[in-house]
Amino acid sequence: MTQRLSATDRGAIEEAARILAAGGLVAFPTETVYGLGADATNAAAVAKLYAAKGRPAFNPLIAHVPNIEAARALAAFAANSERLAAAFWPGPLTLVLPKRDSCSVADLATAGLDTIALRVPAHRTAQALLAALERPVVAPSANRSGHVSPTTADHVLADLAGRIDLVLDDGPTPVGLESTIVACLGDAVALLRPGGVPRAAIERALGRSVAVVSESGTDDRAPRAPGMLASHYAPRAALRLEADAVWPGEALLAFGAHLPPGAEGAAMVLNLSARRDLVEAAANLFSHLRALDRPGVAAIAVMPIPHEGLGEAINDRLARAAAPRG
Repeated sequence: MTQRLSATDRGAIEEAARILAAGGLVAFPTETVYGLGADATNAAAVAKLYAAKGRPAFNPLIAHVPNIEAARALAAFAANSERLAAAFWPGPLTLVLPKRDSCSVADLATAGLDTIALRVPAHRTAQALLAALERPVVAPSANRSGHVSPTTADHVLADLAGRIDLVLDDGPTPVGLESTIVACLGDAVALLRPGGVPRAAIERALGRSVAVVSESGTDDRAPRAPGMLASHYAPRAALRLEADAVWPGEALLAFGAHLPPGAEGAAMVLNLSARRDLVEAAANLFSHLRALDRPGVAAIAVMPIPHEGLGEAINDRLARAAAPRG
């Protein structure tokens, strides 16, 4: 059952922070729309978020932080991103930036990319929750995937009642439109998604024009972000999917308790979920791929994974990682 609390009730923010810290899911208002929050550092919580939304693929998520100092701990800022943060944070602008090696956000939340999407929300409830938790929070719109974004707590409950732990109700959101997403990678600045901050305002802040990247584009060199068609983390080692045996020189990405012939001689074995739990498997996917992708591994054999539920997204990501690279 999903609990509903007024954000102004005594103890409501603290209860929401407790749920998030324990790996639960909390919907809360930002100035744009209501977001579905999970602890960004907890891969299992992020996997539960994907499952609750029915999100068809592990798209990168926006990590919400209370201020630019917290953002700088996760990403590398340069002149353009500093200007935009100074002009529009807190507010409805998301910046896609190079991820620091020390970034605490789970690989699943960034879809295994070397970039991270960050935002400092202006809403009082969002700010209070971030301050209470003291961790970044991923928060895509609090609706079932493909449905209209929610601007009230009633909208959230219409989509997600029984699928999440708590809704913090603080009335209608003032902007009602998702954040603008801008990528600042090197000297390049690109608008990835229009939203609450107009492009003209961004160009005035920078004193330069900003390129627009189409969401339907398929150029793997283009910046990637939430809502964009993405090519995701691909290991250097080749992936061999639906493997029913492990060949010499291969590592094994296992699923389930029963390993295939040849597993005893594998270069390395990591199990997405010995108990065949797809939420656990999703939480482990990117970190396990990275760990297996090491010198001396000729290829990674991947055991079959069911296609239902989160298995659909896991198989989608594995297929992308296994695709031929030009």
